Amino acid sequence: MARPRTRREPGRTTVSSKNQVTIPVAALRKAGFGPGTRLDVTVNELNELVLTNADETPLERFERLAGSLTGMYPPNWLEELREEW
Repeated sequence: MARPRTRREPGRTTVSSKNQVTIPVAALRKAGFGPGTRLDVTVNELNELVLTNADETPLERFERLAGSLTGMYPPNWLEELREEW
């Protein structure tokens, strides 16, 4: 007897009886993953699964993320900090 279908919720998935999941395509696209992308799966300190592109080198990952934290500190913060030395 087939299980009754449950209503799909955008951005959510369920672990199957075979411990498999289907990742929503919108999340895959936003992360830049496509068909054939090999993924590394790790668990961070908050027990969250983290998927990273297994084909991307650490240098490529650094270069992609470099500059992504602009606006974290107020203007001239680094210069003021250097003056304290």
